[in-house]
Amino acid sequence: MKTKVASLALLLILIFPIMAKSQVKIQQTAGRDALGEFAPEFARLNDDILFGEVWSRNNLLSLRDRSIVTVVALMSQGLTDSSFKYHLESAKKNGVTQTEIAEILTHAAFYAGWPKAWAAFRMAKEVWTDGNADSVAAGSLEAYAQTIIFPVGKPNDAYVKYFIGQSYTAPVVTNGVPVVNVTFEPGCRNNWHVHKATKGGGQTLVCVGGRGYYQEWGKEPVELRPGDTINIPAGVKHWHGAAPNSWFSHLAIEVPGENNSTEWLEPVGDEEYSKLK
Repeated sequence: MKTKVASLALLLILIFPIMAKSQVKIQQTAGRDALGEFAPEFARLNDDILFGEVWSRNNLLSLRDRSIVTVVALMSQGLTDSSFKYHLESAKKNGVTQTEIAEILTHAAFYAGWPKAWAAFRMAKEVWTDGNADSVAAGSLEAYAQTIIFPVGKPNDAYVKYFIGQSYTAPVVTNGVPVVNVTFEPGCRNNWHVHKATKGGGQTLVCVGGRGYYQEWGKEPVELRPGDTINIPAGVKHWHGAAPNSWFSHLAIEVPGENNSTEWLEPVGDEEYSKLK
């Protein structure tokens, strides 16, 4: 009996690595369902070769990694159709988190193009927020965070004296041109300030969630919604922040320049701010 147990244990030790590396066969019928009668050979290649063989070689490359490669490849071509959504959903199912897909698309944007990334982000946001991409919670931070693709980050303690209300920051790109996601709670705004530089400089804002405002000194406030961008030249006095009844997030991109600095000025008063809706 002991000999049989020992032999069985040895057998398991020998075959377990093989079992662990075995392929998980993907069963795909989309090709035959949609084109089985019209283009049977294409349907066969799609279901049996592309998915049944290539996607099933997960002993060589995991399903998660194959999803990432596929999403980036489709994004680089500017494809945001139903097939792109399918592969985003597959990426989520295969373990790619919201934080990871945000970083993946952000990284790919510098190679594939910014407009393509924006189109991809809109669909990715829909997938990772269960179709509630257009909803903006005016309540808790946790609820609002589920509606944006970028992380909220940590309380912006380093600049708290230049803000009315609570803000949060999360670095998105730390190498090259720094990109930071800044989130404002409802009613939060920063002081009037000026970005200074002896050459170049300034800042670009890209709204990624909620609703907010930007205003230059002597001009009317401009409402900002996801997808809106603002270019702020050096030397222009301005402020930006959330609407009174909505969370707001924007990417802050520092424009390269010489001797860049920020001069913080007076707060945006309640009387002035209360005119906004």
